[in-house]
Amino acid sequence: MNAAPAVAIELRALTKDFSISLRGLKLRAVDDLTLAVPAGQVFGLLGPNGSGKSTTIKIILGLLEATTGDCRVFGVPSRQVESRRNVGYLPESPYFYRYLSGTELVAFYGRVCGVPRARLAARVAEVIDWVGLGAAAHRRVGTYSKGMLQRIGLAQALVHDPQLLILDEPTAGVDPVGAAEISELIRSLKAQGKTVLITSHLLAQIEDVCDRIAILDKGRLILEGAVGDLVGQRDRQALITDPLSETEQAALREWLAARGHTLLGVEQPRARLDQLFLSKVGRPGPAGGREA
Repeated sequence: MNAAPAVAIELRALTKDFSISLRGLKLRAVDDLTLAVPAGQVFGLLGPNGSGKSTTIKIILGLLEATTGDCRVFGVPSRQVESRRNVGYLPESPYFYRYLSGTELVAFYGRVCGVPRARLAARVAEVIDWVGLGAAAHRRVGTYSKGMLQRIGLAQALVHDPQLLILDEPTAGVDPVGAAEISELIRSLKAQGKTVLITSHLLAQIEDVCDRIAILDKGRLILEGAVGDLVGQRDRQALITDPLSETEQAALREWLAARGHTLLGVEQPRARLDQLFLSKVGRPGPAGGREA
């Protein structure tokens, strides 16, 4: 029995040029990008608008062909149809048939992706319930809010139980509680051994769910590594205590100075705004009982 690949996505010296004039002028959207996304991890692909993220994703999905370089998904070249059989995709702004219900829509994509007919109905119900749209499953997609469209888009990406999920701005238009639910779902996918490639401008979400990140700018890789290594300040430590008086703070400074250390600052810890919001609003009720 062959072992599962250790790398889900591998990009080698990937370059993509677009012609922008009849005189042969070209725009380089991706520039000599070499990157590996480990299997079984949540990987964040970051960068400002125009950095090459969307072009890179389209090459991974086989929607575009690289000008030069190589792209492989679980070892299979991305230009081959076989590379996409085990991939689920949620685009940033999905467009769905508005006259279908949520159940009909996900069932349609399930058939397209080859879910066995005998299992299709149960699988559709399972993923719709999982993304919190059970109560709205029989409503027409045209009546869904932006956040609900993101959720049903996530359901269609999951219906065929892929090993790789590519999520382009999965929380766009979703309220903070819904975004927290989607983050929790992403963690659950990782716990199942799946690989998730995610793009988002919500850096707090990326920090919460991702194992590793890569930052692109003008088509080039400028930073890549484990989140903890990149954001942690290894040359400093923070100690949190109950409030100290000025006299006690002075004594602490003297105690530290005697041992060759410096108290760099005293400040009151701050909760992140998303954490404060969730602590006040609370979690929703049963799945599907709230619109996002």
